[in-house]
Amino acid sequence: MERDRRLSGVNKYYVSKAGAGGMGQVKTMDEGEENSDSEEKAHILTENKGSGTKEYLPELEKKEKETKSVIKNIQWITGNNFTVERGQQQIEEYISTWDVHISWLHWSEFLQEEELKHSKRYHYRVCWSVPTRRKPIPRATASVYFVIEISKIKPATSPVEVFYTLESSRLIHRPGQHQFREKWLKDIIENKIILMERLNF
Repeated sequence: MERDRRLSGVNKYYVSKAGAGGMGQVKTMDEGEENSDSEEKAHILTENKGSGTKEYLPELEKKEKETKSVIKNIQWITGNNFTVERGQQQIEEYISTWDVHISWLHWSEFLQEEELKHSKRYHYRVCWSVPTRRKPIPRATASVYFVIEISKIKPATSPVEVFYTLESSRLIHRPGQHQFREKWLKDIIENKIILMERLNF
């Protein structure tokens, strides 16, 4: 939008200079001609502002759509190359693609292995917090739970399936399909602090 305003400003400035530059010939105009000339300049100014905006808006909308449509992901390992340690490394690699503020710190851990009929699931937890100088031990944390699933039916060379959920939520998110939002972490921590303050009273 700022660039839009700048473009409009350029058009406006250009038209004004063009109007002022017409002083090479001094011509006396009657009231009707003067009004007509003013109306024409106003029309040119409006037309230039409008055309500049119309030309720029589609380009801006296209860039915004492209930005929204880019969901970062990584190349997940195949089932035959999987280890618990490698799975944790890949989760850390995937988390590094998230757009979160530098003040957020996290640590990850392996929780358990789950045996199912057609697959094996490996559960991990990533704990987030925002420690400060005044409060190096944060009042609350937010956890994200990852599951790496290895199929017993698909070929061993198939990539592992990965999904994650947020603490106190059943909604399943999958890398490459959903864009992680920092707001989710903030909401969890804020809700915890509100609950603790209520319990203290």
